[in-house]
Amino acid sequence: MGMATAAAATSSSNEVKAPLIQKTKPEASSTLGTPEEDDPYDGENSTIEQVALTVPTTDDPSLPTFTFRTLVLGSLSCVLLSFLNQFFWYRREPLSVTSISAQIAVLPLGYFMAKTVTRRVFFKGRKWEFTLNPGPFNVKEHVLITILANAGAGNVYAIHIVSVVKVFYKKQLTFIVSLLVVLTTQVLGFGWAGVFRRYLVEPAAMWWPQNLVQVSLFRALHEKEERTKGGLTRNQFFLVAFVCSFAYYVFPGYLFPMLTSLSWVCWVFPSSVFAQQLGSGLHGLGVGAIGFDWSSISAYLGSPLASPWFATANIAAGFALTMYVIAPIAYWLNIFKAKTFPIFSDNLFTSTGQSYNISAIVDQNFHIDIEAYDREGPLYISTFFAMSYGVGFACLTATIVHVFLFHGRDIWQLSKSAFQTKTMDVHTKLMRRYKQVPEWWFMCILFINIAMTLFICQYYQNELQLPWWGIFLACNVALFFTLPVGVITATTNQTPALNVITEYIIGYIYPGYPVANVCFKVYGHISMKQGIIFLKDFKLGHYMKIPPRAMFMAQVIGTIISAFVHLGSAWWLLNTIPDICDRELLPAGSPWTCPSDHVFFDASIIWGLIGPRKIFGDLGHYSAINWFFLAGAIAPILVWFAHKAFPDKPWIRLINMPVLLGAVVNMPPATAVNYTSWILIGFVSGFIAYRYHRDWWIRHNYVLSAALDAGLAFMGVLLYLCLGMEHISLDWWKSHSDGCPLASCPTEPGVVVKGCPLF
Repeated sequence: MGMATAAAATSSSNEVKAPLIQKTKPEASSTLGTPEEDDPYDGENSTIEQVALTVPTTDDPSLPTFTFRTLVLGSLSCVLLSFLNQFFWYRREPLSVTSISAQIAVLPLGYFMAKTVTRRVFFKGRKWEFTLNPGPFNVKEHVLITILANAGAGNVYAIHIVSVVKVFYKKQLTFIVSLLVVLTTQVLGFGWAGVFRRYLVEPAAMWWPQNLVQVSLFRALHEKEERTKGGLTRNQFFLVAFVCSFAYYVFPGYLFPMLTSLSWVCWVFPSSVFAQQLGSGLHGLGVGAIGFDWSSISAYLGSPLASPWFATANIAAGFALTMYVIAPIAYWLNIFKAKTFPIFSDNLFTSTGQSYNISAIVDQNFHIDIEAYDREGPLYISTFFAMSYGVGFACLTATIVHVFLFHGRDIWQLSKSAFQTKTMDVHTKLMRRYKQVPEWWFMCILFINIAMTLFICQYYQNELQLPWWGIFLACNVALFFTLPVGVITATTNQTPALNVITEYIIGYIYPGYPVANVCFKVYGHISMKQGIIFLKDFKLGHYMKIPPRAMFMAQVIGTIISAFVHLGSAWWLLNTIPDICDRELLPAGSPWTCPSDHVFFDASIIWGLIGPRKIFGDLGHYSAINWFFLAGAIAPILVWFAHKAFPDKPWIRLINMPVLLGAVVNMPPATAVNYTSWILIGFVSGFIAYRYHRDWWIRHNYVLSAALDAGLAFMGVLLYLCLGMEHISLDWWKSHSDGCPLASCPTEPGVVVKGCPLF
């Protein structure tokens, strides 16, 4: 099932290393049938080679899971990661502190609690009997702590609304309204996760590559592994790589930030606008630019070491197509007056290339002032910004068509009947011993959440602007796209985004209301994305044999904690850091530039305040961009026909149009160097190491990814606590740029921009 099966195992399951925990084969329960008829240990190993080589095929159901240690350490990890990720979200290069950091840090704390906490049994012999210390700290507790930490490791997208309204529009938004929006958007995804568990967790082909990084780390931390001759155990390798990553990050993180983007073309041609447009890794096309900063490399696409090679190749092709073919042709042909603006920018412009004065077109009711807009003139965006919207359109239609053509039969079979034993792998069979989460749990959360959202939008209509029918429409969009987007994520590690289509839909139906637009986007896009995150965590629990009900409890608790902490941290930062997010007023070199919030603000103007009809519709000058919808729908059909015409060419099936067309979905705020370095490392890991150094890849690839993430996170936090809070910084040769000041200049004759030459 699915594209991922193209990487079917070529080696037998006995190549899997030592089991994570000692195999204990319990007596078959009545739900499993007789041992002869339905032995859970008779299942086949996964057909995905990476899974077969990484995930243990054994289980010990006697291990305690949701314990006092789990709750305390998990909640603490969730709080800490929520604060740190929100804190670093506003920075120029957002630092993502992943749950891997907590995964490492809590291990000694777990062992310490196992030795020191009382083992007294409370209410002994009664129904409510429990103990705070059920014995040795075990891997299942560790997994659940990590699941709780995962809730804090992700960004809370709804906080963009708070930042944009308070900082960019300079309007009032109360804390209670912000909290209710954050909570409802985060929790809504549980409903979609419950609906699609059957399709996206149980099937072996839905393998969720990112989870293998954490599985490898769990094995490295808990297994006793013999050191091979002349080599290191995975645990030793992790420690060495962690120390190296920790020590190295002091260079790009403090001493030499220019390592984020070494744009050597600009140094060779310091006075050429054309050369700097080509060579800048931060403000241009990034030709020849390379970065040596892991935070930059993994900031937007995740770890390249966790990406399967076919997905990396698709991203590389999509990036090259957009960045080096579509955008340059559109720019140098001067399509949409392209030369009047920078080739790569997330700013909004007037027809003369000057920054657009947004405050001039917003009236006192937080609505567009049509007369003022007519005076200011139409809004323009950079060439690449326009093209990125176009490929975003194409990605959406390609996702629907691709999943229908390549996965439709499998989805239909799962819809018709319960998951059949003969289609199970060993992991699904082992999980059948545990009680599943009833569907009504998810449905109750879904319906209560929708009712609460309706109340919020009606009661706080003046602040949120979104009418009641917008909630139902947003939920339908999320419900429709969760399955196709989930299939792409589960097989390629890349998630197509719904932000463009959600803001397009509400922008056409309800133009002129920017807050209503972003609220609709958050409820439609982020509830789907949260559902995908919950499903990914369920798959991690599936691999590690965690009881589903314990997983569900950890996810609910973690989601609620993270919502409170993320919003509290953001509220504190927005009220304490002077001129945060204001690039004009911030001092040179300030890290508080908020790149993601700038893009979110721009989108609220384009799709909400002005509306798509005046920009991408019949009243706008970017209407031709809509043809990308058709191109995206046709592209997977061509691949499907090619696959049917040449069935002996398996590489054709590996062309994944949703991933290829969605490659630049994060640009902007992501820049060219975030991709060039990511693709290079992905090639070395996914192609060279996986194909020619398989033994090394099996033992160390995912462990290396975890070590790089953890070392970066700990040093990043340390640098801020020791130096950033004291405002101790270095200001020397181009320390805060890539040395390409002319890359942001227009090339149209007669356009005057400060700091740029006249043509």
